[in-house]
Amino acid sequence: MEICIGKEKWNRAAALYVRMEVFVMERGIPLKEEFDSEDHDETIYVVIYDGEKPVATGRYKQIDADTIRPGRIAVLKEYRKKGLGAVVVKELEALGEKSGCTMSVIHGELSAVKFYEKLGYTKGTDVYYEDGVPCATLGKQL
Repeated sequence: MEICIGKEKWNRAAALYVRMEVFVMERGIPLKEEFDSEDHDETIYVVIYDGEKPVATGRYKQIDADTIRPGRIAVLKEYRKKGLGAVVVKELEALGEKSGCTMSVIHGELSAVKFYEKLGYTKGTDVYYEDGVPCATLGKQL
């Protein structure tokens, strides 16, 4: 497995491939909702590759001088339960720390709250809907 972090077009394409498979094809999230204005040429993606195949991804966003918002964390079905999602989140957090950030905030699907809690996040909001999916906001000091 190899981790690539960056905004190169090939790495972005790999990230979008994983999200297409997981969120659009598997989960049924509408295409226009999954790929939004945050997916642009300057967006940084973490992608884990198995050989040439992208298998896990996450999107980096710094929302202010102190806070990052990791997002669109996805792992292909056949690669789940191997710790790859945790690796993606930790890489995104490390990017934030390098930028001087001290807080990470995630809008997590309810089905993923326990996953994020295992990584040190705490739930901070009531349930709300994002892209038609029930979510909660979670935070963590970096």
